[in-house]
Amino acid sequence: MNAHSLEATSNLVATHQRKHPDYLATIESERLGPQIKRIRQVKNLTLKALSQKSGLSESTLSKIENNRLSPSFQLLQTLLQALEVTWSQLTSSLKPDLQLSRRSLTRKAEGPLHQTPSYAHRLLAHEIKQKKLLPFTSTIHARSIDSFKDWVRHDGEEFLLVLSGAVELHCEHYEPVRLEAGDSSYFDSSMGHALVSVSEDDAEVLWVASLN
Repeated sequence: MNAHSLEATSNLVATHQRKHPDYLATIESERLGPQIKRIRQVKNLTLKALSQKSGLSESTLSKIENNRLSPSFQLLQTLLQALEVTWSQLTSSLKPDLQLSRRSLTRKAEGPLHQTPSYAHRLLAHEIKQKKLLPFTSTIHARSIDSFKDWVRHDGEEFLLVLSGAVELHCEHYEPVRLEAGDSSYFDSSMGHALVSVSEDDAEVLWVASLN
């Protein structure tokens, strides 16, 4: 948060204090503690991380989040700076623009790995909760459509990008199509589909599926 934002935030807090001298009752009625917790979680901050940023103990932060401690205005200003939010964001319902400030980084070979006989899926951005997209990479072990007992199908839509090797995309209403590295496809996930490697080495692909 830059100096201008901090000054603006301080002015907002001061104005609110002048208009609402009994501000502690107002904060409690608005359940500010749980709101601080929600914002901290949206920003992917642990209590320890917020403690380090704010200089407040984890115990103090936990009490505030659970409405067991009513923070002073000075303490609130410290939290505003550490959370990088405005007074209105802190006291109102969590806003969509705050949700959109989330960010996740997944390094190569990181992320939970889920093995199946046909695929090895590595989840990306797995720590982000309530996301609308499910991104993951896959190593395609399957070499024949006969490897699948039935079509893969689920709700939503899906994007596929071949990262390395070559695959054959099977969809129940279309002829199989070969995709090389750099090729992609977008299709309805409710349509039966399956993917097999047709290159010497197992192909690597990126999937992005919608979550309905």
